[in-house]
Amino acid sequence: MTAETGTAGTARAKTRILLADDHALVRRGVRLILDAEPDLEVVAEAGDGAEAIEQARLHPADLAVLDVAMPRLTGLQAAREISRLHPEMRIIMLTMYDSEQYLFEALKVGASGYVLKSVADRDLLEACRAAMRGEPFLYPGAVTALIRSYLDRVREGGAVPDRVLTDREEEVLKLVAEGNSTKEIAATLFISAKTVERHRANMLQKLGLRDRLELTRYAIRAGLIEP
Repeated sequence: MTAETGTAGTARAKTRILLADDHALVRRGVRLILDAEPDLEVVAEAGDGAEAIEQARLHPADLAVLDVAMPRLTGLQAAREISRLHPEMRIIMLTMYDSEQYLFEALKVGASGYVLKSVADRDLLEACRAAMRGEPFLYPGAVTALIRSYLDRVREGGAVPDRVLTDREEEVLKLVAEGNSTKEIAATLFISAKTVERHRANMLQKLGLRDRLELTRYAIRAGLIEP
């Protein structure tokens, strides 16, 4: 993140944002919302999915806000590629579609949030900040859709995964719950600190948890550590 010096001389971190939407008017409106905040700054814009991938390469950003439906490459396709090329970048999907299909696709490609354009002025800022904390953001209807989908799978005898976390995520979770720092976890598992942070963010999103304390409680319930 970049830093801005406030009136009291203290540095405040700014989240650098890549904004992609094929409608210039929408981009302008969203940018006004984001740039009006002291902790958020749009550093690059794109008019389609392919340009978004290119802008992500040219202008390092912390967060990408991508429209779902764009020409050349859709926002979902762009999100998949950006996640592969820049795994540390958080992604929020911005859409006019209250669609379960788009919602599930967004979660599959690694999006941290799903925000409807109709309420962007209310939800987008909260979604950006949640993403940077490693927390998911879904509007109430999206949460309902996820629960309904889960219950339908159970009712129909469909495959509901027994394990939510991967082996590596469980290793990270155990070390987090034991009070290890990011640097200590990285050294123990021979991975980078950024990878540790990514695993922690993924776990929070998968489990619907908010912080280290809730992760620790989950680890106790899962039998990974003793209370």
